[in-house]
Amino acid sequence: MHPPTYSLALEDFQRARRKAAMEQLLARFSGRSTDLLSYEALRQQLRVVNQAPRGLQEIPLDKIVGSVGRYKDFTRTFLPRQDSIEHRWAKVKTAVHDMTGVPPIEVYQLGDAYFVIDGNHRVSVARDMGLPVISAYVTEVKTRVPLAADDDPEEIICKARYAEFLEQTDLDEIRPEADLLMTFCGQYRLILDHIDVHRHYLGLEQQRFIPEEEAIGSWYDHVYLPVINIVREQGILRYFPGRTEADMYVLLAEHRAELAGALGWEVSPETAVSQLAKEKRSPIQALLEVVVPAELGSGPPPGIWRAELVRKRPSGRLFDDILIPMGAHPADWRALNMGIGIAQLGQSRLLGLHVVDDEHPPEDAVPVEVVRAEFEQRCAAAGVQGQFAVEWGSVAAKIAQRSVYADGIVLPVNHPPETMGDRYTSGLQYLLRHCPRPILTAPPGEVRPLAHALLAYGGGQTPAEEALFVATYLAVHYQIRLSVVSVGDNIQTNRALAQVRDYLRQAEVTADFYAEEGDVVEVLQATAVTAQADFLIIGGFAYSPLRTLLRGSVANRMLLVCDKPLLICR
Repeated sequence: MHPPTYSLALEDFQRARRKAAMEQLLARFSGRSTDLLSYEALRQQLRVVNQAPRGLQEIPLDKIVGSVGRYKDFTRTFLPRQDSIEHRWAKVKTAVHDMTGVPPIEVYQLGDAYFVIDGNHRVSVARDMGLPVISAYVTEVKTRVPLAADDDPEEIICKARYAEFLEQTDLDEIRPEADLLMTFCGQYRLILDHIDVHRHYLGLEQQRFIPEEEAIGSWYDHVYLPVINIVREQGILRYFPGRTEADMYVLLAEHRAELAGALGWEVSPETAVSQLAKEKRSPIQALLEVVVPAELGSGPPPGIWRAELVRKRPSGRLFDDILIPMGAHPADWRALNMGIGIAQLGQSRLLGLHVVDDEHPPEDAVPVEVVRAEFEQRCAAAGVQGQFAVEWGSVAAKIAQRSVYADGIVLPVNHPPETMGDRYTSGLQYLLRHCPRPILTAPPGEVRPLAHALLAYGGGQTPAEEALFVATYLAVHYQIRLSVVSVGDNIQTNRALAQVRDYLRQAEVTADFYAEEGDVVEVLQATAVTAQADFLIIGGFAYSPLRTLLRGSVANRMLLVCDKPLLICR
């Protein structure tokens, strides 16, 4: 095949020019730039660390994305965009056919992208000829943030902002494994503020001056990484395609601030991540929430609480936050006193919630500020951290909505629940169905320390497994004495108690065991007296909402007759 003549080379140039013009026209509609990148601009933006010659190499033509001095003469794909280079381009095209014998070009390498120092026309002609590679003398230029050949202008801007951040913090030297590249590239100021705040409080905590380098490393280890570990464990990045882990750190910081403003409570990173993921629920899930009546809705699936919260927390505790609905009824203060005792055992925080029911206001309503002041005074006197919030609307609905931000609920029982003929139901039905966290009832009477629990275990149902899990946790972490009762025939009780023994043995927990026959509620009451238990731990509803409504449940019947606190586990 013979080399092209000069006239044919001129025709090839005009064809290439038309392709360049079409490429630029389409770019106006797509919004994507076709500009060749300027090496000098990127060198300054990405902060050069050092450079070194790498010798003669064969490099991919499609990885050449910029030029040192000719970036205005060609498009990103090295099509000619200036008529003034026509004759030089044609001469190169005439002189070569397959680039054999043509001097190698010279390039800088940044990451996996290349920038032409000398040989721009040779690159353009080689690409026009469809060649895959070209010979080049390569000088590798190390920058604080590596460049990719397919980076678009927005990605390059974000990398430039990240390089500025690294220039200010030296995080890449303090923690070489760190990768805080963001697509929210205007948010590095927020991270710098977080580092400053962390440095301030670290200095107060340790009563000394904290050097900047130490503060940056400490922030990365103790603030940033724990949040990112939660993001990884919960797989939340799958809901945000195209975003980075550093993006999620910023997004969660903003989300936590929004939740704190809306709720009146500080929200843990774990809870913020979980709620952010739930906001991405499918349209079918959202539709079901609308069409299923609240009274018959099944609420959160049994077991979801453990699945969300068993993951490792910085605190190492399961019950970090306990929700206490607060009015001014004596039972509310009884529930608060019970919550304070639990918080002192487990170093928990109490979240007081006062709901103002505008449609059915109580006749003897107490001003909110009076309730708040009393709540805060009792928490402070007990050495327990407490936060108080106010909501408006249906009391039960608001408690259920807020429960997802807590790990457990202490609920005052003000009156005996209602009965329906020979069946049993409860005014707490809605809360027991819709709160995805364990509920501890505070019945009338003196508040006593919760030192001995009676676990009711039948086996075979998820609520029973939840009750067993919570009982074991309390025995291990709160040193609660444990007794276990199973009600049924010998085969049933032996099987159930064998399951419990095996589970407790693995956790190194000892317990007393009771195998009984008879009516479940009557047996539970009698065994609680025999074992001298302070409270009972039972599972929630094992049946569908409609079946429970028609047949009743152990939980509802126990609420009717039991004078001891009940810890009801979903």
